Amino acid sequence: MAACVFCKIIKGDIPSFKLFESERVLAFLDIQPLSQGHALVVPKVHGPKLTDIPDDQLEEILPVAKKLAKATGSENYNILQNNGRLAHQEVDHVHFHMVRRRFLVADSTMNTPNEDQIPKPNQQEGLGIGWPASETNMERLKSYFNEVKAKM
Repeated sequence: MAACVFCKIIKGDIPSFKLFESERVLAFLDIQPLSQGHALVVPKVHGPKLTDIPDDQLEEILPVAKKLAKATGSENYNILQNNGRLAHQEVDHVHFHMVRRRFLVADSTMNTPNEDQIPKPNQQEGLGIGWPASETNMERLKSYFNEVKAKM
């Protein structure tokens, strides 16, 4: 796609901080990170949603995300992938976020409170996630399970 920012990065038209590249995948640091070490893993084949990408083009994604987690020293991290605007997708090219979750030792250069450790996320960095779980209607769940299982 000519207008796709990730396609331009893949082609080299836009510079990036490349961390890994193969025939099918590119990984680079996010320029608007949620935390230090926040990186993106992008299939080189263009597709707006996960269902648009051929399976063989996805084979390296999680192994590369795992390498990023190890290379950044991340013991706690999120691997995120959003599909569509309602799911908070901003760029219409499939991409996976590797977001570090870490403790930050506060110091005066980071403009953080004077505490020994600040758990992530905080106001300056990190990912905040809400998980409003609800009670399960087992009959509905069973019906939905049968519907989806039949399509698998």
